[in-house]
Amino acid sequence: MTTHVGLTARALGADRVVIAGDASKSRATIEDITTRFGGPFEVELTDEWRPLLRDWPGVVVHLTMYGEPVQDLEKEIRAAHESEPVLVVVGSQKVPFDVYEASDFNVGVTNQPHSEVAGLAVFLDRLFEGRELDREWVGASHRVVPKATGKEVVPTDASEGESEEDGPGDGEAFD
Repeated sequence: MTTHVGLTARALGADRVVIAGDASKSRATIEDITTRFGGPFEVELTDEWRPLLRDWPGVVVHLTMYGEPVQDLEKEIRAAHESEPVLVVVGSQKVPFDVYEASDFNVGVTNQPHSEVAGLAVFLDRLFEGRELDREWVGASHRVVPKATGKEVVPTDASEGESEEDGPGDGEAFD
């Protein structure tokens, strides 16, 4: 799940992810995707997440199904983001109460059980008002060619000239 949170953050507008705990495999996967499909995007690992929350220079948003509805808070969070950085905290099953207290906003994209990945995706889309979907990626070695059917990934360097193309349902893009 950690890798998917990082990939979602990257794809939907975040500029970095900080992962608490031993997540070197997730870091390697996210960095590999950033190398192949572009950035900028940074991956950091930390053993100490509490100082990050305590010392964050901007707004802290904790995504939780127990939070206030995103639609009631998105304008206020977006306005704060114009002048200061936003730290989005995505927890797992047992988030310490410290996180709820340290956050400026405890936000729920729904008050029903759901995936942390889905919550992050909905929140980032609301924060960036869909602009992240048209983002330009720099430094990519490959790009996905949008298609109605099938899959195609092509090198960004015109001298490569070959594409990787499969029919629909030929496997996962990431593992």
